[in-house]
Amino acid sequence: MQASVTTTIDTENQETPVNSRGKVVIASLIGTAIEFFDFYIYATAAVIVFPHIFFPQGDPTAATLQSLATFAIAFIARPIGSALFGHFGDRVGRKATLVASLLTMGISTVLIGLLPSYASIGVMAPLLLALARFGQGLGLGGEWGGAALLATENAPAKKRALYGSFPQLGAPIGFFFANGTFLLLSWLLTNEQFMAWGWRIPFIFSAVLVLIGLYVRVSLHETPVFTKIAKAGKQVKVPLGRLLSKHLKATILGTFIMLATYTLFYIMTVYSMTFSTSPVPAGLGFPRNDVLWMLMMAVIGFGLMIPVAGIIADKYGRRNSMIVITSLIILFALFVFPKLLGSGNESLVMLYLFLGLSLMGLTFGPMGALLPELFPTEVRYTGASFSYNVSSILGASVAPYIATWLQANYGLLYVGFYLATMAVLTLIALLLTKETRHQSL
Repeated sequence: MQASVTTTIDTENQETPVNSRGKVVIASLIGTAIEFFDFYIYATAAVIVFPHIFFPQGDPTAATLQSLATFAIAFIARPIGSALFGHFGDRVGRKATLVASLLTMGISTVLIGLLPSYASIGVMAPLLLALARFGQGLGLGGEWGGAALLATENAPAKKRALYGSFPQLGAPIGFFFANGTFLLLSWLLTNEQFMAWGWRIPFIFSAVLVLIGLYVRVSLHETPVFTKIAKAGKQVKVPLGRLLSKHLKATILGTFIMLATYTLFYIMTVYSMTFSTSPVPAGLGFPRNDVLWMLMMAVIGFGLMIPVAGIIADKYGRRNSMIVITSLIILFALFVFPKLLGSGNESLVMLYLFLGLSLMGLTFGPMGALLPELFPTEVRYTGASFSYNVSSILGASVAPYIATWLQANYGLLYVGFYLATMAVLTLIALLLTKETRHQSL
């Protein structure tokens, strides 16, 4: 594939090749879609497969909680990945770092599909699973920030939120195909075949997707914003050090701005699948395939709302639009969540999933522009990635575990209180943040 190339003249009258807008959209979208596909097939397998394959049998609830604990490992790795890849992204460039993060994620995912079970090698099975999961988190920690910068640093000034929403679309696309793959395998294979070897297919097949993503990204040119500071020799030697010493407030605010988004998504997906497929009275007792299908349909609302949110954020501002959206999440958590999910009615649960994931699209869409705009160019990769991924520890990593524990001990209403509390923290961070729509990158 040949990149469509235009040129721009810098201040020294030298021609600098830049990517066409179509190329930017495709490259930022396809990479995140592949990365999120890899990440989500683990999330799905952590609920329906791994408790039976990689952990000792006996207490099903204990095995599920142990599996969800390995799920959380990636979120610990993600800030490490953001610091590592962010360092090179701000020092060497966005392009090379994006290629490296995709390779890290892809290799880790394929290895999961090749791991022997607990029955074969005992305690080494969950340990190797945890190590591979750490690699997934490391790769994704460097992926999102680079993809967001690729989009926003190539975008027209008045359309940065819209362009920044394209890498965000990788999340619903990756989720749709991850669940769709498991659903297709469940239809084609018997339960015995699926549990014996069928679950491994999506992990191994991701190698093909990674090769496609690498082909697209290798043909990219560096972003013009980074090229400008590189030519001026303005890169920072230790971006993370500069970030934490000079931009700590922006880092903390960015972390809490993402908190509601992460908590909402992983309650809507991992926790909802766990609760819906668990036997009565611990859950709803829905068939696994029914829940996978419902999530696939609901995630369409997630995808549709992302560019809508980008357009709204460009028109009315990142801060104002996010304040309204976060307030809607609080209302959803307190008044809609317990009634619809706890109804036991598949139609009402489907409505719950659609409403919640549509809200997820609205809150996730502007993040591709909002977080990068909080930081100057020389630490932007590190800053956006670090805020995004530290928030994943506080929000995403523990959300399924906390929600499962709260529901088991106190009921669904307290899961709603938990989500509302996280959204209130995000609302406070937004109120303390200045609008970034009109500033230049």
